[in-house]
Amino acid sequence: MVPRMLERDYLRRGTLEFVGVFALIFVAAGGAAYARSPIDLAFANGLVIAVMVCAAGPISGGHINPAVTLGFLVTRRITAALAVVYFVAQFGGAILAALLLKWVLPQGVEDGAKLGVPALGSGIGSGQAVVIEAVLTFFLVWVVFATAVDPRGTFKQIAGLAIGFVIAFDVLMAYGLTGGAMNPARAFGPQLAGNHWEHGWIWYVGPFAGGVIAASLYELLYLRPTRPGPVGAPGSGIDEPRVGDAAAS
Repeated sequence: MVPRMLERDYLRRGTLEFVGVFALIFVAAGGAAYARSPIDLAFANGLVIAVMVCAAGPISGGHINPAVTLGFLVTRRITAALAVVYFVAQFGGAILAALLLKWVLPQGVEDGAKLGVPALGSGIGSGQAVVIEAVLTFFLVWVVFATAVDPRGTFKQIAGLAIGFVIAFDVLMAYGLTGGAMNPARAFGPQLAGNHWEHGWIWYVGPFAGGVIAASLYELLYLRPTRPGPVGAPGSGIDEPRVGDAAAS
């Protein structure tokens, strides 16, 4: 839960989202230039997300991903105004991190996919790639809602760790197929800095679709009450629904 005094503190909440995405791009995309194997990249992606979610969670919610923010927006767990602040912060952090990588990495290393631009693997078509990114983002947002949104979840204990693990196993599965972005900002920053847009729409349609489906489904199945709350206080003996409310069948 976000403290009440921070509910409208868009600056501090947006700054955390900016720093979180900046860290993700700088570490994950930068690591792609020298990673020895997908295991290295999976560990880098998962670790930076786990740490940044834990750091930002109590204040901003630790979205660090426009697909997560969109899931919160469609389930009405964030206002449209704050969602816009988050989108600007997330994409802004991705752009700045990618441009800084382009400047600090040795010449010739920072271009194309080596800057962390996600790309299709051999034999993978655009339709297949969209499905892969959507399914992997579904897993991510599902776990976010299960651990960080659901009041029965375990945010204070393991939410950041669980979310980081999802990122890690998603990258392990998909790095050679789609790059395992699961995050429109993760794709956009390197794409802009490297001016590499081939099949670029995949890493927006897939993650946004997967995030919306996961958030909506979890909200419907587990977070909406199955029946209206009773009128009377506990012990009053009055447990009928309010007038005009129909109990779910």
